[in-house]
Parts: sequence; structure tokens; C-alpha cells
Amino acid sequence: MRAILLGIMMWCAATWAVAQDLSGLARVDGDQSGISDGWFGDTALTLTLSQGVPFRVFTLDDPARLVVDFREVDFAGVSADMLLPEPGRVAAVRFGTFRPGWSRLVADLSEPMLPREIAMPVDTGNGQAVLSIILERADAEEFAARAVPPGDPDWGIAAASSPPPVTQDSFVLVLDPGHGGVDPGAVRGSTTEKELMLDIGLALRDVLRRTGEVEVIMTRDRDVFVSLPGRVALAHQVGADAFVSLHADSLSQGQARGATVYTLSDEASDAASAQLAAQHDRSDILAGIDLSGTDDEVASVLMDLARVETRPRTDTLATALIDAMAAQGGPMNKRPRREAGFSVLKSADIPSVLVEVGFLSDARDLANLRDPVWRAVMVEALAAGILAWRDADLAVQPLVRQ
Repeated sequence: MRAILLGIMMWCAATWAVAQDLSGLARVDGDQSGISDGWFGDTALTLTLSQGVPFRVFTLDDPARLVVDFREVDFAGVSADMLLPEPGRVAAVRFGTFRPGWSRLVADLSEPMLPREIAMPVDTGNGQAVLSIILERADAEEFAARAVPPGDPDWGIAAASSPPPVTQDSFVLVLDPGHGGVDPGAVRGSTTEKELMLDIGLALRDVLRRTGEVEVIMTRDRDVFVSLPGRVALAHQVGADAFVSLHADSLSQGQARGATVYTLSDEASDAASAQLAAQHDRSDILAGIDLSGTDDEVASVLMDLARVETRPRTDTLATALIDAMAAQGGPMNKRPRREAGFSVLKSADIPSVLVEVGFLSDARDLANLRDPVWRAVMVEALAAGILAWRDADLAVQPLVRQ
């Protein structure tokens, strides 16, 4: 009965917002918003908006999360620390664009909690709305039973948008700026991995397009979330000749500094690589996607297939990128070539690499990544490596066919 009531409340809020023919983007007032624990085991989440918007609320398990989707809202100027000054029954919160036209807020729950009240009253005078969600403690069994994703499981799993048409017989590269939208990636102060990689990805796209020899397809060209399977799906949809994923993560162990190129392996080449792959593969969980239907057996089959013809071509792509970045002065990791089980590299028929341009956890790399001049040099190096590999790969293809 409670689930039905919550659904009716969400429907009413959404229906009201649509009926008002709202225009412009609703803005979140961070100073009037927050998450706080009550004395009697309840927790309140409050978001003050410049106007009412359609929204929905649901929970996911393993790990426990509260997810709120909005018809797109503007979180500019709002930080996670503003909403959650210190962890409590909500351990962490993140938010951002989830898919075109929609935003998402995800709250990690340190214990099972379910919504007791959901409301979005709107001030008829100024149009301002306040989303209020009161959570109460629940036992694990009840939470698991109620933690059911909405009836559109493809949200975030498919590619962010329909891929553009590509010219027949052209060389097609899919560039994948890591993270995006609700998933910021590594964060150091005001610097986020998702913003840096989008900047580098767009610059690299432009350099390659100016050659007139490469069709570049971006997994994202703005601050929007794209799931790991969605990134791989896009590469298959456009018939990519190569897939390059760009990252600048933060790592607590190993020699996490300098540019590094990763290729696929079911066994990580070292402990740091294993940790990095685990962090990457949590991206979809962090964005509030239900992964209970994933099939690890399929992933295993893809990895086996990748070792046949694609693996040697992937290895030469990794080498070409490492050589080009080193020629520009890097700086390179002391072991620039590594392996791990990254989900975005599991295309069986597409040479795929993941480039850690640097690590935000290292002071030198962080300074470089924040420097637009250094980023421009690195973009030129990546472009040179991709073009060198393309020429070499095309030269050996007739021999491979024979």
C-alpha cells in the first residue's frame, strides 16, 4: 500500500509540473538544500528548486542507494559538501546530468532506509518548489523487497543518443571521455576528471577531424552520463576501427603518476591496475544503475574472443600511443604499458585501449592536467599515435587476411 501511495505522490508532482508548461531550467539553491539525520532514526533530504519539475524516486540494493530523477535541473554552484557536510545515515551524495533532458541525484545509504514521505510543494507566488524526502530505517529484508528499479531498465544502458552516420570505408575512431554527468570521476578541489577528459577529448576530436582522414565519434560531447555498456554499444553501432577511452584517475597504491596505457586482460598486471579497474567498473553503480541482470559469463566469452585477432592489433595501438606521448616528453609512468579487466575494453572485434593521461592523485600530474598548454601538447601526441597506428594497421591488414 505504501509503495502505491508513493507512486501516486510522484505522479501528482510530475503531472502538476507538466500542466504548468514550465519553461527554462530549474535551478537548485544549495544554501536552502541539504541532508540531515533526525534524532529518532529518520533522515531528511531537502532540495529547494526555482520551479517545480517532474521527478521520480526509487531505491536500489547492493549497495543500498536512494535515486531521484528530475526533468533536468541546474546544479551549478552546488557541491556535495553543501548538501552533505558530514556523512551519517547517508554516506555520500552525487548529482548531475544523467541522460539528455534528465538529471539524477544518488545518495549512498549507510544502512537500509526507505522513503516515508515524498512531496514537492510549490509556492504559488514565486513558483519556487521544495522537494522533501523523509527516510526511515527499514530492515534488510524489507529494503531488498522494495528496492526495485523503475520499469525502464535500459535507462543509461543504451548509448546516450543515436550515433551519427559514418562514411563507408572511412577510418572510424570512437573517443570516450571518461565519466560524465552524475559520475564526476576523480575529484581534486575544483578539478574533476569528467571535465578534464571532456576538454581533452573534444580537442583531440578537432585535431583528428582537421586531418580529413579520421571520422571521430564521441561517446559524449557534453557533461552527460553514459553507462559502460552504452559506450561499448556505440562503438559497435558505428563499426569503429578503434576505441580510445580517456581518463585521469586517482589511485592510492602503486606508482600512480605519469601517462599509462591499459589493454584488456582478465588478470590485472599488478595490484594498482586491479584497483583501478574496480574503481572504473563501479561507475554505473555510482550513477544509480541496477546491474542485477548483468551476465559475467558473456564478458568472459568476449575476453576470450578478443585474444584471437584483436589482441595483437590492440597491443600495437597501445605501443603507438606510448611512443607518441613519450616523444612529446610525457611524463610517462615507469611502467606505461599495463593490463586490467576494464569493462569498456571488452569489445571482441575492436582494438580498444584506456589511456590514463595522468593521475589527479599525483601533484605533478595534477599541475600538468590543469595546464591548458600541457593538455594541448598531449592532445597532439595522442593524435600522432592514433594516426601512426592507423597507417601501420592498414598496411598489415592484407597480410592478416591472407
